[in-house]
Amino acid sequence: MTAEHPLRHAFREQGKACASLGSPFMDRLCQMLATELQPGKPLTDRLFNWTGELGPRAASVPLRLCGALHALRLNDRAELATLYPPNHPSDEAFANGIMAALETEADFVNAFIDSAPQTNEVRRSAALIAMAHWVRDEHALPFRITELGASAGLNLNFDRYALQIAETRRGPIRPVLTLTPDWRGKLPPPTAPKITKRRAVDLNPLDPKSDNLRLRAYLWPDQPERMALTDAAIAAADTPVERADAIDWLSTRLGHEAGTLHFIYTTIAWQYFPSEAQDRGTALIEAAGAAATSDTPLAWATMENDGGAKGAKLTLRLWPGDQTIDMGRADFHGRWIDWQAP
Repeated sequence: MTAEHPLRHAFREQGKACASLGSPFMDRLCQMLATELQPGKPLTDRLFNWTGELGPRAASVPLRLCGALHALRLNDRAELATLYPPNHPSDEAFANGIMAALETEADFVNAFIDSAPQTNEVRRSAALIAMAHWVRDEHALPFRITELGASAGLNLNFDRYALQIAETRRGPIRPVLTLTPDWRGKLPPPTAPKITKRRAVDLNPLDPKSDNLRLRAYLWPDQPERMALTDAAIAAADTPVERADAIDWLSTRLGHEAGTLHFIYTTIAWQYFPSEAQDRGTALIEAAGAAATSDTPLAWATMENDGGAKGAKLTLRLWPGDQTIDMGRADFHGRWIDWQAP
């Protein structure tokens, strides 16, 4: 039996992943592309000859192509409107229309897929809000925050978003947006941190305004709530993300400031750093933690894939004292949080 081409396999696996994250449209699109894509044209030859790992832990080729198609739809190009939600065309019309778009808009698609996906999922801020409230309960000091792998920096404003858990709200009275994940566990502490400084870094940062199309294209077309939240976050974004290697940049930002807690965090970003960078970054943060005092505490909060069966692991390291605290787990897109913080 002939093994399936890696490209087709990558699309099938991406479709299953999208279905598990609540997007039947993306599953349908990926499964159709896995079947219908054929080599023989410059664009499809590029896809079939892509070197290296094609899946979400590496090049994310399926998401690149789906993002390019959604960008065409958002720009009302290639007559895709009737093929996308809320419409549900026949399988034949769907496949014919998508494949025609890939042929007529090959130049646009080729340019779009040059860059890896950058979703900047705003709903991940629900976990950041909860962890920051927990840290504030431990240390009643103002925060300066540092986000690594921040993309467009939409989660750099997590303190301006509200977290609604049943009848309870955490966050500002007049929030930019309100997050409503399915919540399991006790409530996070009520007191919000006061953030006095915020900075972020990304190897290839996006500008929320000028790169608006790319940010929105990587949202899934049958999930309008994500689009509405992202649009609200884009409208409020006002802190540019700096372009640099994250660990080189971090090494210049670990000095302590008296009377201030340094809150460093990543959300589904650390896992994409090379292993050498992860090791160096960990050593730098640990060295800064070892020098922390009650007047200059350091918190390192992460929401990252640990290979567990469900969602991402929420972990907090806190200095002085180098405590490692299991905060629970969260859906990769922030749809639910299983809060286990002590």
